[in-house]
Amino acid sequence: MAARILEMVDIRKQFGHIIALSGVSFDVQAGECHCLLGDNGAGKSTLIKTMSGVHVPSQGEIRVGGQAAHFTTPRDAMAAGIATVYQDLAMIPLMSVARNFWMGREPQKGIWPFRRFDLETADAITMQEMRHMGINLREPSQAVGTLSGGERQTVAIARAVYFGAKVLILDEPTSALGVRQTANVLTTIDYVRKKGIGVVFITHNVRHALAVGDRFTVLNRGKTLGTADRGHISAEELQNLMAGGQELAQLEASLGGTV
Repeated sequence: MAARILEMVDIRKQFGHIIALSGVSFDVQAGECHCLLGDNGAGKSTLIKTMSGVHVPSQGEIRVGGQAAHFTTPRDAMAAGIATVYQDLAMIPLMSVARNFWMGREPQKGIWPFRRFDLETADAITMQEMRHMGINLREPSQAVGTLSGGERQTVAIARAVYFGAKVLILDEPTSALGVRQTANVLTTIDYVRKKGIGVVFITHNVRHALAVGDRFTVLNRGKTLGTADRGHISAEELQNLMAGGQELAQLEASLGGTV
């Protein structure tokens, strides 16, 4: 079994009287794509934010490389190699691809590899990293808003990988994309996985999950319903778990099998 990079052990998150996560356990191994599935309200967003340092768990333990870790801010998670790419991507459409790639990574001790912001070198690195991801830019000064949705996702992923991500958390990266753009993102996930990085692919699309996933964990109402390896669970079984399983069967029976 590959090394576990990130582990969430019996995580509970409570907001006042609302229990968003109730004893969730989840782990990510090096070089795997672990798909996290669930319908709206299942707890996916809360778990993502707990993994990435936005929320501090009410109970439970986070481990990185087998050691207990305490994330109180997203910077703590990033320092531990946990990078998150959200749906909104946090990009400025009228700004160049290169500037978006390096945004927030201007000269800082231990991060920027040069003494000053060397635009020529930064542009060259951006072009190179995008080529690695299968995207050939016309030029690094090209506005990021001219790229397709899938290409913008790839910019965000390439940025996270270049800056040392050990675990890459992708929040519904294919939810608003067409077939071709989705294929580009799934290909990028496969490339990242082969580099030994652990990928957490959050999605409600079973077909997309099965295309690249190695393991599958289903969340429902803040609880994990189990984890299955690739080849040991079908699309129908995953869909049924996401939809509520027994509850869906009861509803279907009450409606005369019309669900």
